[in-house]
Amino acid sequence: MPNERLRAAMASGGWTHGSLAEAAGVDPKSVERWVNPGRTPRRATALKAAGTLGEDVLALWPSLRQARAARADSPELVALYDRRADMPVSVYADLFAQAREHIDVLVYAAVFLHEAYPRLNDLFRERAAEGCTVRIATGDADSENVRQRGTEERFGHGIDTRCRLALMHFRPLLGVPGIELRTHGTTLYNSLYRADDQVLVNAHVWGVNAYGAPVWHLRQNSEGGMFDSYAESFNAVWETATPVRKG
Repeated sequence: MPNERLRAAMASGGWTHGSLAEAAGVDPKSVERWVNPGRTPRRATALKAAGTLGEDVLALWPSLRQARAARADSPELVALYDRRADMPVSVYADLFAQAREHIDVLVYAAVFLHEAYPRLNDLFRERAAEGCTVRIATGDADSENVRQRGTEERFGHGIDTRCRLALMHFRPLLGVPGIELRTHGTTLYNSLYRADDQVLVNAHVWGVNAYGAPVWHLRQNSEGGMFDSYAESFNAVWETATPVRKG
């Protein structure tokens, strides 16, 4: 995926592949690959290039941000991210790509997924074709709870527009065997992205947009625990949600 942030930073400063390569101590072909297809340089090189451009290195290459290590006494916790915005979209894509039985998505909108990873629908089709059950629940744009979330996160009426946009993104999946799309009007305490025995939990913090809230990556524990609680929560919401029909 092209690195549009890097492309824009270079353009605004008048940097070419050759001039940035010289400043960063690499060859122009390397810089070209940073821009398209969007490869990530080594950390030391990235720091030098970002400094040259006057940009935050993590803004140019979010994948260089390392998740916090899980505590040894928390067997379910794989990783913890301070903010969803710090996570490269590849974390979601890789998680879904590994699924063999279940993919569950519970959100209000999460349009960032399609914006940052245009192949998302294709990935879901591929997983469903391999026998994976895919359940997607987006927010009901007319729900009072959705409108209230917009007020709390200072989105105003924008959140209902984003819910409609999310539904538009997912609509091409209607009718695909193994994939079901529903809308819900529940109070969303966490957005959930599940693939088999793993789940990404994007917490919601009052007054903070979801991209600024933390995400924890959990793996199911055979003795039960947090993963099972979130899985049960998804199932409870799913039962109340309204199936989306074609047309």
